[in-house]
Amino acid sequence: MIEVKYGSEIEDSRSFIEALSLHKKVTFVTTSTRSEYIEKNGESPKSSQLARSLAKSLESRNIKVEIIDGAKLNIHACLGCVSESHGNACGVIEAKVKDKEKNPNGKLRCWASVDYKDDELWKISKSIYESQAVIFFGSQRWGNVNSIYQKIIERLDWMENMHSTLGEENSIKDIQAGMVLIGQNWRGQESLEVQRKVLEFFGFKMDDRLFMGWQYTRDMYEESQKAYQNAPDTFEQSWGIPLYHWGKKPGTELSVHKPVYEDLPYAKSFNDFLKKIEQI
Repeated sequence: MIEVKYGSEIEDSRSFIEALSLHKKVTFVTTSTRSEYIEKNGESPKSSQLARSLAKSLESRNIKVEIIDGAKLNIHACLGCVSESHGNACGVIEAKVKDKEKNPNGKLRCWASVDYKDDELWKISKSIYESQAVIFFGSQRWGNVNSIYQKIIERLDWMENMHSTLGEENSIKDIQAGMVLIGQNWRGQESLEVQRKVLEFFGFKMDDRLFMGWQYTRDMYEESQKAYQNAPDTFEQSWGIPLYHWGKKPGTELSVHKPVYEDLPYAKSFNDFLKKIEQI
């Protein structure tokens, strides 16, 4: 049974590493986001930092790991070909992408990939078919995995549809799938269980050791600034990995007793806002 850890409960990733150590290549797809300004200053999402840490553990065992940042790719929305009035057109042979670079194995059949030449879903599907396992790293937002992950999984629907509706051979039956989900205060356990079922529906090979989750608190109403500021340190304790921390001079930390916008002049942009709060 998969089980989300809470707060400083220790997350033991050894079984996760052991399960993936049987393979030659693994694909990690990260899906969480930060602003361009934040990333330029060195910070990236906790789930992305965790992905890099776990990748290093696998690489030390001579496992090739390709990390794909799904949030950085140009991926168009799903066209809903499953439910068109004339029937289900998702994954039909006519939707096969003919570009050899994008579809070297001939498996990619998605109308959005055909219609939009700038679409980059192929970078994910190509890597998946070159791997023996794919792990999605996501952040929990408003009770569900973030929108980037949802867009990707909707766009990969042709993998499932080809065997479930069109009656063809399951092209991913020998590829393992898993998820690492990071959240703050609501429905982490439920979301992880739902996504495990989604990936099972898709036809991936299932192993519960490849599903891990963490949530800062069980209190769904805990929305204080202090809780959000404490979450990174607690995450470090749980996972045993260091996170990036902004270098602040002593005495310049944000107060948890007043809103960060108090006494601030109007900010013209998010970047401007961040520069102003650094001066508090």
